[in-house]
Amino acid sequence: MSVTGDHVVEAGEMRRVLGHFATGVTVITGTDGDTPVGFVCQSFTSVSLEPPLVLFCPAHTSTSWPRIRTGGVFSVNVLAADQTELCKRFATSGGDKFADLAWTPTQWGPSLDGVLATVHCDVEQVHVAGDHDVVIGHVRKLVTHGDSGPLLFFKGQFGLSWD
Repeated sequence: MSVTGDHVVEAGEMRRVLGHFATGVTVITGTDGDTPVGFVCQSFTSVSLEPPLVLFCPAHTSTSWPRIRTGGVFSVNVLAADQTELCKRFATSGGDKFADLAWTPTQWGPSLDGVLATVHCDVEQVHVAGDHDVVIGHVRKLVTHGDSGPLLFFKGQFGLSWD
């Protein structure tokens, strides 16, 4: 709960209301030594064209982000509408998320096969913001892989249409 002046903002109410804003779904990947690491992230956006910057916001509870951060580089894999199962794989904690998965190693982190696009970045800045970090990435390489529809997250659900 957060109190601002006369207003009390409950975490559940914030999640419910902001859930009305549809977001794309990405998998942030990197490596921990030689081990591929990744997690699902809906809080991804472009920041600047000059210089080319993007941002994403991992929770402080993430066990994957600290492992990726250490390497100083990451890849953003933009999921396609038919990749709900891939999303679920990377949304769970523990286990080998890359087992029996098709992906290509890059100097920034794994590029997952079948995604719409991959954005390869160096970590430019990290800012603490409440219970999340705001990670600014300097874009080093952009790759388009597909041209289908995106996987969207809206009102707590993945998909393309809602009632």
